[in-house]
Amino acid sequence: MIGKLKGVLDSTGDDWVVVDVGGVGYHVTCSRRTLSALPAPGGAVTLSIETKVSDEAIRLIGFESDVERDWFRLLLGVQGVGTRVALGVLGTLAPADLARAIALDDKKAVSSAPGVGPKVAARIVAELKDKAPEGASLGAVLDMPVNGTAASGVSGSMRDAVSALVNLGYPQAQASGAIAAAAKTLEEAATAEQLIRQGLKELAR
Repeated sequence: MIGKLKGVLDSTGDDWVVVDVGGVGYHVTCSRRTLSALPAPGGAVTLSIETKVSDEAIRLIGFESDVERDWFRLLLGVQGVGTRVALGVLGTLAPADLARAIALDDKKAVSSAPGVGPKVAARIVAELKDKAPEGASLGAVLDMPVNGTAASGVSGSMRDAVSALVNLGYPQAQASGAIAAAAKTLEEAATAEQLIRQGLKELAR
């Protein structure tokens, strides 16, 4: 099973590329966002690969990073989400944006992807709430603007607050979402203790 391709970009289409690896051309389906990040034909390229095997064919799905591939796998586990819809979501939302949308229960952001209606968006948010790839949700929270200001000034408190909730037994994705919601309602200089208290209130809802 192929997990990664590293070679030269041979050609591109609306939703695919051909990667030349040692003289062998691999046809790879990609999301719109991944395609936009690739160099012009002739440039060096590395893609994380998900191999889909069916009775008809072996299909390669390419991603800009392993994290994006991990999100693709998680999305496929949601009822009503197939390859096309999963690629549509990842073509619209970067991994950090998807993590943030799920953490903040932002169904509208998820439904902005082509082929994703309100019901599917709600299922994605609900079913992936506690299943974000390790580190993805926390990173999205720490990068999140707080009251219109970049979060770098409070990232230490937010990190400590998330860690405290994880130590209490909450999954990281759920803890991150609670602290993200808490940070939106508290002052910019909120302490870790204040964030924890507000985060627990969010979790109790």
